[in-house]
Amino acid sequence: MWTKFGRSLAVLLIGPIFLLCQGGCFTNWIPATQKGQSKTPSSDGNQFAALRERMVRDQLRTRDIDDPRVLAAMLKVPRHEFVPKEFLQSAYDDNALPLDLGQTISQPYIVAYMTQALELRGTERVLEVGTGSGYQAAILAEITAEVYTIEILPQLQERARSILGTLGYQNIHFRVGDGYLGWPEHAPFDRIIVTAAPEEVPQPLLDQLSDGGRLIIPIGSLSQDLVIFEKEKSKIHVIDVINSCETEEQLQTACNLYKNYICLYSFDNEIYYCLEKKMQELNID
Repeated sequence: MWTKFGRSLAVLLIGPIFLLCQGGCFTNWIPATQKGQSKTPSSDGNQFAALRERMVRDQLRTRDIDDPRVLAAMLKVPRHEFVPKEFLQSAYDDNALPLDLGQTISQPYIVAYMTQALELRGTERVLEVGTGSGYQAAILAEITAEVYTIEILPQLQERARSILGTLGYQNIHFRVGDGYLGWPEHAPFDRIIVTAAPEEVPQPLLDQLSDGGRLIIPIGSLSQDLVIFEKEKSKIHVIDVINSCETEEQLQTACNLYKNYICLYSFDNEIYYCLEKKMQELNID
């Protein structure tokens, strides 16, 4: 059942939160780092440790973040290392913060929510589209085996790689390029997380998702839906939609957007009805 909080989450998905990278034509790429994972981040003071504990307690646990792996990663990774110095004291606030080149570092809750939605168990190879600050990559690297991250802006990628290297992460692989094309040389991926919102799901990402894999992606421009896809026996299923439809026109647009996919279930009644209607039109049981 859709809750008031769930609706507020949908609103949070609109705007700059997911504008960490955009599709483009860069083709240069940076060689991967060595395999393996460091569990020794740089030290930070008691002040930031206390702020991090409060962030996890007040922003995550009190909402719907309950995956112990995600909570542990959010408690450990020093978010203040990823934000510009002028926003250092706001690093653990409950909102997104600006980065260079007009980009943002996402709200802590959004990072935790999307990570939890991937349902990581620790052995997966994850593709991240939109490195941004590098904070999401660090959270993923604390939980899973290998992270492959793509960023279209070379300056942003260079900064993120430097920070992650300083923190000791060795299981993160970097590439500069158009993330919507994926990384075919290292496909398939068990999980794919996209932080920039295209108008529709890029086909290369669906192609590079392994069987049994999961993709989470925001879709749309002014109005965005956060959609979770799974691949089963080479078929793509929509398993959840968090929508931001406020008008009948937006709802109809969402119907048209998802008409080519099979919907197993959704927590949003309006979108579920919309998808269910399309399923009937396609004669899908």
